[in-house]
Order: sequence, then structure tokens, then C-alpha cells
Amino acid sequence: MEQRNIYNAVYKVNHAGGSGSCFYLKKHNLFVTNYHVVEGFKKLSIKDNNKNPFLADVVLVNPKHDIALLVAEGDFSSLPEIALADLAGVGIGQKINVAGYPFGMPFTVTEGTVSSPKQLMNNNYYIQTDAAVNPGNSGGPMFNEKDELIAITVSKFNNADNTGFGIPVSALKEILANLDGLDRSTFNVQCHGCDEMINTDEEYCPSCGEKMIENIFRERGLTELATFCEEAIRDLGIDPVLARVGHESWVFHQGSSEIRIFVYDRAYLFCTSPINVLPKKDLEPVLSYLVGADLKPYQLGIDGNQIYLSYRLHISDISSDYRDEIKQNISHLALKADEQDNFLAETYGCEFSEYAKLN
Repeated sequence: MEQRNIYNAVYKVNHAGGSGSCFYLKKHNLFVTNYHVVEGFKKLSIKDNNKNPFLADVVLVNPKHDIALLVAEGDFSSLPEIALADLAGVGIGQKINVAGYPFGMPFTVTEGTVSSPKQLMNNNYYIQTDAAVNPGNSGGPMFNEKDELIAITVSKFNNADNTGFGIPVSALKEILANLDGLDRSTFNVQCHGCDEMINTDEEYCPSCGEKMIENIFRERGLTELATFCEEAIRDLGIDPVLARVGHESWVFHQGSSEIRIFVYDRAYLFCTSPINVLPKKDLEPVLSYLVGADLKPYQLGIDGNQIYLSYRLHISDISSDYRDEIKQNISHLALKADEQDNFLAETYGCEFSEYAKLN
């Protein structure tokens, strides 16, 4: 399916707990996603389809409807306006498009039909579809044939094929109609009893006395390992929030090189960069260099035709006397990768990796 302009407004959500999808409402200058996608986080990053990251703050959560609103840093004026559909026109068999980032993968659109326009589950109505919906799609849009928003993708039953659900756009319209007076500089919870916007940690709603969800204002903390790695990323002048792509996992660019930091087998921390690809001809000079180069503590390796620069350590080492040296090595791997990809391109004619950022 050819990507149409409307899909430029669909972004990926990343934080230390995982990823999801979101979309931009130009009229309100807000991004929309699910509450469960951002639960436990007040600051996160969103990325467009070109992997450009933007810092975003969660400014409103509505647990009853599983909807959250985000304010992002950046100029999004060039994005298209998403129109909100009239649900009176949604019927069984109507075509539907689900857009988002399933499993954290690149942007995809799946097509299907409406199986039920008003499916009752857990005291809420949902639009049911047979379009492919997977983890990571949550928070993304469901469009009709006119590119109008009819629902926010929310879930899929485990072990059930061809069954996806969306929060009807009417729930979003209800929230948008009550945005007057919303303080966009802080985190707010919308009371499910009276729709009051609450921005202080309260046990009960100050307006109607409704009991608040326990710990809803509390942010999830980072592990010791995550804190350690983010210190190394920050030393590069990069906000680690922009690099988060899941639990103890980060991806960012240093110069042209993509840097990946992640835990392997629950025991090792890998820092690696896919820097170049092997040339199609005259391989002997570059292979000799890759075998003989002394870049300690880093290693050069090949997987297929992809050249990697890597650094591996046991997680327990971050508690050793070499902690500061290890942190410096992590930072320096990013700098070395940015240096090596240029060297291999200029000296041996190795093309840059498809993951490189060359602009």
C-alpha cells in the first residue's frame, strides 16, 4: 500500500519500559496515545518515520478511556491535519486501516474491515476489526476510507487471530472538549468521576471525592544498570530519554553512526554499531585490516556483509573498581564508531551502513 500523506502524522513512542504508537492532532498541537502505553512515565521520546527523535511530556492521562495526551518539543506545523470521523457512519464490513509500529518495528499500515462497531468489553465499547493488530500498535490511529480517525488502537486478545480493538473516536472527542484550562506544563490526571483535571498527588478527587488510582502520579525508576548506561550517554551530550527504546535498551546516533546498547542473555552488556558494509569487489585489503586492527577494548566483526564495531562486558563489572573506565569506554565507542565508518569508506571504499545517518 502506498504511504499517503496522512500517515506522516503517526509517530513511535519510546521510553524505558517499551514502545507504542501515537498520532498528532494539529488543531490541538497534541499527540494522542494510550494511557497504558505511557503508564509510569511523564517524559519520553517520540520518533517520526525517519527516526528523528523529539522529547515529549505526558500532560494528561484518562485511565477510564485509556487515552493519554502528549506535548512534544519541535515544529510539527508541516504535518497533515487528522480529521475526526462521525461514528454514526461506521458499520460492519467497512474498510479500516490500522497504522503504527508493531513490535517496535518500522512503520506499517494493515488493512481490514470493521467486525463490530460497538463491542462491549470491561464496561467500555470498542470498535472490533479483523485488521492485523500487534503489540506496539497500541496508541496508533485507525482510519476509515476517507482518512478520518475512527478509533485509537488499543489491544489484541492473546492467542486470538484476526481480532483487534480500537477506542472509538467519540471518547477522544469527549476529552478534547474539556481541554480548556489544561496546564500543559505539568502532568494531569482526568478524574473518571467528574472529568476534573488534577495535577497534584491526591488520594481522592478534590472536586467529587472519587478515589484516584493508586500511585498514578508515581514515575517508574531506572535500574542501576540503566542509570549507569544513561550517564555514559549523557557524557556524549545526548539526552538519554531520546535514546531509550525499551527496558535497559538504547539506540542513538553519534555523527553518522547508529549506536546500540542492550543486555544480552541477562548477563552481558553489548555496545555495538553497524558502521559499514563490505565492498562488492577487492575484499582482501579491508578483510586484512579488520582482522589485524588493534582497537582495544573494542572489536571489529562481520555478520554477512555488515561490519560492526562492538564492546562487551559482564554486567557485574559495573560494580567493580573499573566502573569509571567502563563508562568512559561506552562513551568512546560511539566516538570511535563515527571515526571508523569514515575511515573504512575513504580507505577501502566500504559503503556506509543502511542504519547510518548521513544528513
